[in-house]
Amino acid sequence: MRIGITGHRGLRPEVEAQVRTLLAAEIQQHDPSRLICVSCIADGPDTWAAQEVLRLGGRLEAVIPADGYRESLPEEHHPTYDRLMDSASEIHHTGLAQSDSAAHMAGSEIVVGLADEVLAVWDGLPAWGYGGTADVVEYAKRQGVPVRIIWPNGASR
Repeated sequence: MRIGITGHRGLRPEVEAQVRTLLAAEIQQHDPSRLICVSCIADGPDTWAAQEVLRLGGRLEAVIPADGYRESLPEEHHPTYDRLMDSASEIHHTGLAQSDSAAHMAGSEIVVGLADEVLAVWDGLPAWGYGGTADVVEYAKRQGVPVRIIWPNGASR
């Protein structure tokens, strides 16, 4: 089972705690010996899902949206990103150089294309910019890939 992950970054601490619990519960429903997380490994849900799958004994396939992607992530996330990249059983590239919204969407399209199901940490609102979680959810639905929304009741960004 390949699960793709997409979701909002920069959540408030109390929302993050709830999301992590919900995400872990969702992932734990799968047989870890057959579980693969497909993730761009951005800070936030991308990383939390990857970490949980690896903790359970599953595998990680990383997607790199652009050559400059790592540098576009918060500097404090780099050590975690590097550890997860070292743990990846496969790495997929878009072939793009600049880490911008188009590259991020291209990376998400690869995630969706490889996934049997997409977990979306999404508040249900429109994307703040092109390539946001809402765009990825819509793309997955157009591709016929099931999407499971994960969002705490009453939470906001």
